[in-house]
Amino acid sequence: MRINIADPVFQTTLFIIFFALAVIATLKRDTKPYEMDHAHTDELKGVAILMVVFSHIGYFLFEDTRFMLPLSIAAGVGVNIFLFLSGFGLTSSELKVKKTWREFYAKRLKTIFVPMWIALIAILALDYFLIGKTYELSVVIKSFLGYFPVADIFTSINSALWYFTFILFYYLVFPIVFRRSQPLFSALVMLLLGYLVTRLALPVTKDLLKLYQLHILLFPLGMVFAWLNEKKPGVKFQEVLIKVFHTSLAAGIVRYLIVAGLVFVFGYTAVHSGVGKGVTAEQLSSIVTMLVLIAAFLLKNVHSEALVIFGKYSYEIYLLHWPIMYRHDFIYKYLPASLGTLLYLLIFVAVGFVLNKFVKKLIRG
Repeated sequence: MRINIADPVFQTTLFIIFFALAVIATLKRDTKPYEMDHAHTDELKGVAILMVVFSHIGYFLFEDTRFMLPLSIAAGVGVNIFLFLSGFGLTSSELKVKKTWREFYAKRLKTIFVPMWIALIAILALDYFLIGKTYELSVVIKSFLGYFPVADIFTSINSALWYFTFILFYYLVFPIVFRRSQPLFSALVMLLLGYLVTRLALPVTKDLLKLYQLHILLFPLGMVFAWLNEKKPGVKFQEVLIKVFHTSLAAGIVRYLIVAGLVFVFGYTAVHSGVGKGVTAEQLSSIVTMLVLIAAFLLKNVHSEALVIFGKYSYEIYLLHWPIMYRHDFIYKYLPASLGTLLYLLIFVAVGFVLNKFVKKLIRG
């Protein structure tokens, strides 16, 4: 059941103030400025999962969609970031150390399936024991196999898991397609395969197929960026700024003016997202929004530890957040929406931490 809220704008303002203070208070200088290292990728993952969570809260959990605006408008960009970083991460890893198919599948499939299985067991148990909800056996079996052909936000076991099937396709195909000597050609092949698959009569809903088509460019684009990142474009751009403006201070001022401009473009394209204007327009706008954000992250030389923490446990948060909030809310009914959202975020990080550590111990064992 969706939640009523009397003062959505005020509650959103309160949340933004508290959350912004947390982000600012945890700012630290980058150890490797202008490089796409783990701090940057984790921070971007943190931004991405928050985009998804805020969208689910603002558009689907509360009756009044003004709550969480404008934070709730960029779920598609968040999905883009995850796909982009997946392509980037897998390609960067393979460029450094080549793995056999068996090594790749053994490592990668365990890291996505085991947490998903545990989350599914927990969700099914909560649904059965707390609200008496059950699902068809065929749906449960498909879910444990990673096949989610339906993404109904209100009736699926966990509608967010449509993304699992999508990323599983890339994980299965990547080691077959990828060649270290030809990363750009590998990305092109991956793009063509994805395009062809999404043009087939796939046994998924029409709405889900559209989501696949909207995001099909991002994983290959991440592969291309991994090749480009080997040349350290952020570092080279900083060197150019110092050469042109002669001092680090002047270069820094110019750099952050550029970052401010990129943030403005990000905000503009996020608001004017092309939704409703067709797949191509929406896809292009979302990609531009993501790319300017990544460019801004590469040019800054500080990061927020709060966002990094969200990024470290983004997968676990993704697996659990929606069923807990929608079907088993135990916070919003007692607290104002702003404080409830902050508390939920803290709880999701804590649960994500526990699940992450448990899975790592289980896999190692």
